[in-house]
Amino acid sequence: MDKKPHNIADGGLIVGRNSVTEALKAGRPVDCVYICGEGGSLGLIAALAKERGAVVKQASRQKLDEMSGGAAHQGVVAAGACAEYSSVSDILRIAKEKNEPPFVIICDEIEDPHNLGAIIRTAECAGAHGIIIPKRRSASLNQTVNKTSAGAASWVPVARVSNLASAIDDLKREGLWIYGTDASGKDYTEADFKGPIGLVIGSEGFGIGRLVAQKCDFMLRLPLCGKITSLNASVAAGIFMYEAVRQRRAAAGL
Repeated sequence: MDKKPHNIADGGLIVGRNSVTEALKAGRPVDCVYICGEGGSLGLIAALAKERGAVVKQASRQKLDEMSGGAAHQGVVAAGACAEYSSVSDILRIAKEKNEPPFVIICDEIEDPHNLGAIIRTAECAGAHGIIIPKRRSASLNQTVNKTSAGAASWVPVARVSNLASAIDDLKREGLWIYGTDASGKDYTEADFKGPIGLVIGSEGFGIGRLVAQKCDFMLRLPLCGKITSLNASVAAGIFMYEAVRQRRAAAGL
């Protein structure tokens, strides 16, 4: 019999082939499925997980032993999400329903869950309509993100996409201007954030990737007056977001 040490609905773990299969069939919010081996029922689980939008990762038996806390995992452990993922169209629909120009945050490979959680928290406070993250090389909606976001992950729509550059193309077709961040860009206070915008926040160590940078309409920079050459990703994101808040409130006469 499968054992599960945590409730997957709370972003915990579910262990064992039958339990994981039934969770996927029931449409429960599954973030990632870790599998040791391939073929047979494990192959069927992997296919079902991909169909449901979950990330599938190969893992060692030792890793699954550690994750399951000694429970009989049968070669598969699923990690639940603290909230269901949305789609890019969901985010744009929300902006339309509010009769507001879309304000979207695009996280390019933010892998630290504390940073992603902090960005989600600030985005909720700043009135952003949603966040877009890539499926690979990114933190996901796990419990650390939920805790760091102070629960904001339950309120801000997060879309997880296979190709971030393609998602940006979709946003541009919907009329959004895409702003990236780079030291060679113009001062962020010179940008016009009052209209439909997508704001790209680069990864902690490498900034915005080349392909994503090529999709940006503008590059912006923050003034750095000390000896350190960069800010924490979530801190930088907060500064950009609240410049957008300032401009939008001023345009609305608030």
